This record gives sequence, structure tokens and C-alpha cells, in this order.
Amino acid sequence: MKLAVELSFFILFVIGGIQGYAMSSPTRVIVTGAAGRTGQLVFKKLLESQAQHGPFEVRGVVRTEKSAKKLMKKCKCNLDQIVVADITSGFEGTGLDSADAMVICTSAVPVIIKRSLFKSIFSKFLGKPVQRPLFRWRGPDQYPEKVDYEGQLAQIDLSKKIGVKQVVLVSSMGGTDETNFLNTIGKGSNGEGNGDILLWKRKAEKYLTESGLHYTIIHPGGLKDTPAGEKKLILDVDDKLLENKERSISREDVAELCVASLSVASEKDVSFDCISATPEEDETVESAEVILEQFLSSGKTCDYSL
Repeated sequence: MKLAVELSFFILFVIGGIQGYAMSSPTRVIVTGAAGRTGQLVFKKLLESQAQHGPFEVRGVVRTEKSAKKLMKKCKCNLDQIVVADITSGFEGTGLDSADAMVICTSAVPVIIKRSLFKSIFSKFLGKPVQRPLFRWRGPDQYPEKVDYEGQLAQIDLSKKIGVKQVVLVSSMGGTDETNFLNTIGKGSNGEGNGDILLWKRKAEKYLTESGLHYTIIHPGGLKDTPAGEKKLILDVDDKLLENKERSISREDVAELCVASLSVASEKDVSFDCISATPEEDETVESAEVILEQFLSSGKTCDYSL
């Protein structure tokens, strides 16, 4: 009898230890677009958490070996924490076979056409009507349909394949307005070309909302390379924040919202817009996690029927 009781206690001890270990296991996160300005901030914050025995274990995905080397140097991480993969070509042989969450920070990147900039400056100097400078995409295969739609669909499909439970997608405000200036980038004067970046992003977002995965979709306003926490964060839906006087946000604040989403929104399905505003004198600037928790309690989310 005594032996049976001791054996029972031993079994309970072992089971309790296993459960405790499972509860303390870190959330395995893949950050795509980790070499980009926003993705790199997300990757770095998760790395710092991992180094301090925090709740995350992270791997970053970059497009080229050159980007991988730069990221290793900037973030002081190991080679095994970075995966080189072109999202527009698939993920076969990359070793991405298991994760709990994915943060998607990939996007087509516009580059200004210098000749058009000189024309704008010269026209202004002569007192003539000034036209907006023209833009092109960074690479021949790096246009919105390829990167922001097909590439993001590939990442969402990979997430489902490898057991990811939550996807955090960094997108952009303005997706409800087909006439938004950003949609003209990549198009010629006749309106044809590889443009419509916000429309392609929104199509990918809709695909994610119908994927069966938990999701957090973040629509930042104009991105600035300023420190986080200097301004108060404002969250809303359906491009209502475009009516505000201040419509920008720090990239680092966006990265903070991504990390907060992994903690407080891991089992939620939510899509929201975000900007920052100058706080009133003596007004407390709340953390991204607090602001996100408050927003989640409102029950708001973007309407994709618009």
C-alpha cells in the first residue's frame, strides 16, 4: 500500500514536471522580411527576448545571403537563426518545418526615379506646375502582385503546412481607397503597369482572414524611423485615421505592436489601423501591449466587405 502511494506521488510529480515544461516552452516565431527596416526591428526585439530567456524563440527569413550577413552583423545573431529564402519562389529546402507563429513583414519596395525628381525640382525652380516624382520597384520581380499578393499567400500556406497557429501581418492603411496615391506607384501615365500595392495587400489580407489561422493584421500609417514610446498610439479601423492631422507612426512602435500581438492576441482574429499622436502635457504614453489590450476589449476589427 505504501509503495502504491509513493508510486502515485512519483507519477504526479513527473506529469506535473512535464506540464510545467510544456507551459514554459518558448513560442517559436518566424519573422519574414527580417532584413527590411520594420522586419529587422521585430526580429531584433524577439532576439533580445530570447537572449533574456523570454517567451520567444525566433528565426528570421531574408531574401539573399548578402542580407543574411548584414542582419547577423546588425543583430549579433547566429547563422542558424536566419533562413535565406525568396518568398516569391517557394520555401522548399529551407528547413522551415515547424513554428507556432509567423510575423510577415515582406513588401514590395518603391524606389524613386531620380530623373523624375530632377524634373520636379527644375519645374518648381522655373515656376511651372510641379508633377509628383515617379517610382519603380526595387527589382524586376519585386512588384506588388508578386510580393504582396503571391508572396504573402505562399507564406500563409506555409504557415498552415508547418503548424503555425497565429500570423501577424504588417500591411498598410489606405486599403479601402482604390484612388490612394500609393496605388499609382509602378504605373505609367496611361494607368497601366505593376501598381495597386494597397489593393494587392488587401487581397492577401482577405486570404488570411479566410485561412482558418488566428491572425493580427496591422495597418500602419506613414512609417518614420523614430524611437518607440515618444507618442501615444491610436488604433482604429477602416481607414478612419486617415482623417487625422497626424497620420504617421514610428517603425519601432509598429514592431512593438507586432511583439505585443504575439502575447495578448495569440488566439484572436483582429485587423486594425495604427498611427501615433503627440501626447498632451503630462499625459502618460501607454505601452503597445496596454493599447492593444484596450483595443481588443472594444471588439472592433476592420470590415473586409468595404
